[in-house]
Amino acid sequence: MTESSDQNRSLSEAQRRAVRQMLRIAPVADELGERFNNAGHDLALVGGSVRDAFLDRLGQDLDFTTSARPDESKRLLSGWADHLWDVGQAYGTIGASKAGFQIEVTTYRSDVYDRASRKPAVTYGDSIEEDLVRRDFTVNAMALKLPSREFVDPHAGLADLGNKIIRTPGTPESSFSDDPLRMMRAARFAAQLGFDVAPEVVKAMRDMADRLDIISAERVRDELTKMILSDRPRTGLTLLVDTGLADRVLPELPALRLEIDEHHRHKDVYEHSLTVLEQAIELEHRLPGGSPDLVARLAALLHDIGKPRTRRFESGGGVSFHHHDVVGAKLARKRLTKLRYPASVVDAVSKLTELHLRFHGYGTGQWTDSAVRRYVRDAGDLLEQLHVLTRSDCTTRNPRKAQALQRSYDDLENRIERLQEEEELAKIRPDLDGNQIMSILGIEPGPLVGKASKHMLEVRMDKGPLSEDDARAELLKWWAEQQES
Repeated sequence: MTESSDQNRSLSEAQRRAVRQMLRIAPVADELGERFNNAGHDLALVGGSVRDAFLDRLGQDLDFTTSARPDESKRLLSGWADHLWDVGQAYGTIGASKAGFQIEVTTYRSDVYDRASRKPAVTYGDSIEEDLVRRDFTVNAMALKLPSREFVDPHAGLADLGNKIIRTPGTPESSFSDDPLRMMRAARFAAQLGFDVAPEVVKAMRDMADRLDIISAERVRDELTKMILSDRPRTGLTLLVDTGLADRVLPELPALRLEIDEHHRHKDVYEHSLTVLEQAIELEHRLPGGSPDLVARLAALLHDIGKPRTRRFESGGGVSFHHHDVVGAKLARKRLTKLRYPASVVDAVSKLTELHLRFHGYGTGQWTDSAVRRYVRDAGDLLEQLHVLTRSDCTTRNPRKAQALQRSYDDLENRIERLQEEEELAKIRPDLDGNQIMSILGIEPGPLVGKASKHMLEVRMDKGPLSEDDARAELLKWWAEQQES
């Protein structure tokens, strides 16, 4: 079969998928099209909605473009939509919900960035062709006019969809100048869709990487998050690194290319980190909900970013990275904070990075129950993510060593499960509460009570649950030592 026939077959399959999706959304889309048409305005399904219809992955979010100005769109949606919101009106967008669909109607427009501005200057257009040429990529520059269902594809987006390639409607330089974030979007779509990026687009990304500096951290963060949560994050991340965009967004990642893995399992720590990310994704079914987990994926990607700062060449010819877990935790916190990630994400990724080496002290099960309790306590709510990260961090090509590490971690998890059942590890508290401590020691509320409580928690970790008499004896022993010191 020739390449041309393969492409035709791919397009015909895509067209059948699009028809099926259009039939599903027709009651809402056609009705809305009639409403705008009767008022003398054009309306078309556009962008990602059309692309996803051809890919048979159209969800409940529908994007429309129209000749109507925002105030008129708002009037036409009022009384028809179940709910209406206008938070995007300044950018020409009115949002609504109808029959379970989330709808956005945006006036034809052209966004142009000033070289020193972080926000687009919105100007409205007069035709759908003018609107489509300003779209980021050809696969997002297709439209379906409603209610006539006339397909509009001035930039051969359907052909590019069939060929699985990402191109820009105009020149990449012009597109990226209008909105530099589109360079990251190219990498993100490559990761989400499994498409190749056209060579001229890659070249423009490399040549214009510095333009990304005018984009706000929040917009960069959102694109990075979508990429990391995609099915193939390695594809997008590799493109960011190869084009120099990662140097502007996540410089700690390309820095890993210079570091030789101390176990010589990979040509460098960069490749190791991407492999750990992929293996973490394969283990996400272990996590609650089983869906893509941003914290687990970020921790897998960033767990070794402390290695460049801690690399030391040993006299015997080896390389060490002592304390790269602690240094990496600080670097992860700094980078994620700069990218404006929520504090909960920053704290979680930093903690996982700091804990990712802890298991390697377990050996073949030499840890005491006390050490296992501390492992669980220190992980807290992140225990399941720590399990995933630690298992993923095994990338040795030696099957015997890999199996030994897996058996050791299986043993650790079994011990955790047993102790959980016996002692409810997640709810570990000192055997004596604050009131009991004050009564036994005859002291008033204050710092000494907290100090005593902390000591009793350490006793609980070391010895497990104690009877009230034994706990009292431990407290009095500690108190006597305090009086002597």
